[in-house]
Amino acid sequence: MPPVVPPPFLVGLVAAPLVKRVAKPLVRGIIKTSIGLTLEVRRAAIEAGEEIQGITSQVAAEKLASSARTRRVEAGGEATAQAAR
Repeated sequence: MPPVVPPPFLVGLVAAPLVKRVAKPLVRGIIKTSIGLTLEVRRAAIEAGEEIQGITSQVAAEKLASSARTRRVEAGGEATAQAAR
């Protein structure tokens, strides 16, 4: 006697609700984790951008201060040379 095998559609009818019960929380967890990860990456990118902006402004300020000092020294040297003449 051959083994009794239920028809495939009957297996699908029984398995579908079980798969739905298992898959829904799984998909929900994946989506929830993805959103959390996205928010963390966005926050990290914003912080990195702020850090780069701060470093850039510091370097620009140092360059401007250095340039101003160089101009004062050059102008002072010319004024001293002209006064000596």
